[in-house]
Amino acid sequence: MIGDYISHEPSPGMPHSPPLKPRAQSTRKNYHHGHLREALIEAAVQLIEEQGVDKLSVREAAKRAGVSPGAPFRHFATRTALLTAVAEQAAEHLRTQVQGALRTVEKQPPLVRLAAIGHAYLGWASAHPTHFRVVSERPLIDYESSETLTRSNAAIREVMEQLLAEAFKDHMDLRSQGLAKIAARALVYGLARMSVDGHFPEWGEPQRATEQTMTDTLDFFIALLAIPTTR
Repeated sequence: MIGDYISHEPSPGMPHSPPLKPRAQSTRKNYHHGHLREALIEAAVQLIEEQGVDKLSVREAAKRAGVSPGAPFRHFATRTALLTAVAEQAAEHLRTQVQGALRTVEKQPPLVRLAAIGHAYLGWASAHPTHFRVVSERPLIDYESSETLTRSNAAIREVMEQLLAEAFKDHMDLRSQGLAKIAARALVYGLARMSVDGHFPEWGEPQRATEQTMTDTLDFFIALLAIPTTR
């Protein structure tokens, strides 16, 4: 094609010069123009799944994404920045899942809505175990500097507080409501961690029944919360 090859007829008495080689095709096939940031995050998740988070580097993510080693650094100057972006993606996935779950039970009592948040969290962790691991390891990321992470977590906490206040305003003081919030958070986080790390079999629960075990455990906790207190 014109532009791929350039050739000239040799002039009389001049040695014949071979045509120039075709121009090399771009090797950047793994992302669409303008979406390098997303491609690097996807590459990072793949590398963590395959090799573990300790082996991740910005250069390896660039290689997986099919770009030059220096290309990522205008998006992610450090490994921490790249992992923080993975955590932010995790937070967005979780926010979407929680919002969808709450919409399906918006007319239900507050403890049903609280349970929906917990079930959404467990479903998210099961569907995105690598994201769960990254967002849970605070030393790996720059949590405090990420508005996405801090805002997302604060929004979920606020909804939990509102639901607990609505459920227990007449027979549970603020301190007890705060403890119930921490207990709920600790339970779903612990269940998700046990699931991702494969701990349930050693506690007498088959691995294949993990999702049902988590569902039943959370429902058991919510049922205990619903028992009227004597205070």
